[in-house]
Amino acid sequence: MSLTEGRPPLVVLLGPTGVGKTELSLELGRACKGEVVSADSRQIYRGMDIGTAKATPAERAIIPHHLIDIRNPDEVLTVAEYQKLAYAAIATIHRRGGTPLLVGGTALYIRAVVEGLRIPEAPPDPTLRAQLEERLAQEGVASLFRELATLDPATAARIDARNPRRVLRALEIFLLTGRPKVELEGAQPPPYRILMVGLTRPRASLYTRIDRRVDAMLAGGLIEETQRLLDQGYDPALPAMTSLGYRECIDYLAGRCDLETTARRIKVETHRYVRHQMTWFRKLPNIHWFDLDEVSHQEIIAFVLSWLQH
Repeated sequence: MSLTEGRPPLVVLLGPTGVGKTELSLELGRACKGEVVSADSRQIYRGMDIGTAKATPAERAIIPHHLIDIRNPDEVLTVAEYQKLAYAAIATIHRRGGTPLLVGGTALYIRAVVEGLRIPEAPPDPTLRAQLEERLAQEGVASLFRELATLDPATAARIDARNPRRVLRALEIFLLTGRPKVELEGAQPPPYRILMVGLTRPRASLYTRIDRRVDAMLAGGLIEETQRLLDQGYDPALPAMTSLGYRECIDYLAGRCDLETTARRIKVETHRYVRHQMTWFRKLPNIHWFDLDEVSHQEIIAFVLSWLQH
């Protein structure tokens, strides 16, 4: 008997931004009574629709979607909170007799769900957080990373030294608990039978798709969406507002660059982000990769349906 026999299924659909996850997830969902559980750290935010390439309301009417539009742009969702919400959504889908489809490109969210990461419960301390944020602004991320490497070398070796949020949080956890972040972590795999489906395309093809999508976002109102968020009082320095696409539009609205430069910067930064995503995806085990320039949606759906039936 297989160790996973009798366990409810979870299908993971991952891949870099712009590869075509949304289109395939809708077709797959129709074929297997699927419901999407978003694994995208920006699609949680209300009012940030165009820049995060959310499924449209019409697309979300085709099959149910979970964990989209659950926070305002100035609210925090920790990975531990995301994990709990994702497990709750998956349980709801299973109770309905459906197939949960974990869809997205945020590797840490995907790992939190499929590996059952035990995430340190160290609620942010407002005073300490303010001090670290001030130091980050004054000294830069490199200074905080050097301190982290001294205090907690094991964690420092595992995180991106250029990611200010990850560096700040790891340092915060050590200063709050006195223990290395990795010491507080672990994993308790969830009780699912898991299929990992990875979507990719040749780099040149993917970049062409991304560039077209950026042009479509700008033509479709990304700058206006950014202006609305600013008009609602959201601070341009918020992590959500400094994310890809929005920070460039904020610079445009402030008169720091023209539209052509804005488009070019978003494209270049998205290409860089895709490379970063693929680096993380390659570290995940047991992924069945499909090149969407070579393999049809129907073939991938047939593969998933065959797995679900066995």
